[in-house]
Amino acid sequence: MGEPMRKTMSLKQIAANRRNAQKSTGPQTPVGRAVSKMNALKHGILSKEAVVSGRCIKEDDREFADLNQQLWEDMNPVGLLEEMLVDQIVTAHWRRRRALKAEAGEIALNVDEGQWARQNRNPGLDMDAWLAHDDPSFAMHESVLGIKYLEKRLKEVREALAREGELSEATLRTLLTRFGGKPNMLTDRLDKLRKYWLENPDGLEASALREKHQQMVGEFLDGESHFLAGQMIDCDERESNAEKARQAATVLPSIEVLDKIMRYETKLERQMYRAINQLERLQRRRLGEAVPPPLSMLL
Repeated sequence: MGEPMRKTMSLKQIAANRRNAQKSTGPQTPVGRAVSKMNALKHGILSKEAVVSGRCIKEDDREFADLNQQLWEDMNPVGLLEEMLVDQIVTAHWRRRRALKAEAGEIALNVDEGQWARQNRNPGLDMDAWLAHDDPSFAMHESVLGIKYLEKRLKEVREALAREGELSEATLRTLLTRFGGKPNMLTDRLDKLRKYWLENPDGLEASALREKHQQMVGEFLDGESHFLAGQMIDCDERESNAEKARQAATVLPSIEVLDKIMRYETKLERQMYRAINQLERLQRRRLGEAVPPPLSMLL
């Protein structure tokens, strides 16, 4: 004799079974919910192992317990097999969250390390780049760090002028050494002012000549300082925008890290959705529905 034909349930029978199941879908009283909560914590044997606890990293046990409880109440498993599937779902979801945190941490690390490296760049490297130009002082006008360097040199000349009452040859020699001994626009213009004073083309007396010399050098230094202040605003804005662009360019992890995270996350998603599908099939069958075999078994 052939196998007996499986009785197909009518839509009315399925609806009736669902209504009956709704009468016992889970605890309704506070005491019942408390018991159910303890069941979730007690039976989540596998998922509890997913919580990382070490010296440098410790995931939140309470947060995990809350997630476990919420999913347990939403899915309301009955029997050991359904509980095992809920356990797998909890575990997969918790690990997926960790993958997202790993991606966020990698991005933060890339951005922070890049910014730190730029802010703590060896000044000697910039000086080497400036001295590679024919006129180091001109190259310094193109960056905030270079402008700060020029402002410091102008301050030294101003202090020497106030101290000595003149722009001395020693001051010019010292200034030249600040630029690696290379003549530049700043030292050249100051040298012209000193020569004008020495030549005294207007035939001024010593006191008047000295006063005019101090005035001319002071006005030159003021003009340079004013010009550098304007350059500083432009360079600071440009470098700020460039820094934002560099940070934006590093918000993606490296290809290797991103590929690793995505493969890990994809694997966990498959595990989670497979467990959800299996749980749904078990619960539908428990409610009396005629559940066909999985598609993979029919092929």
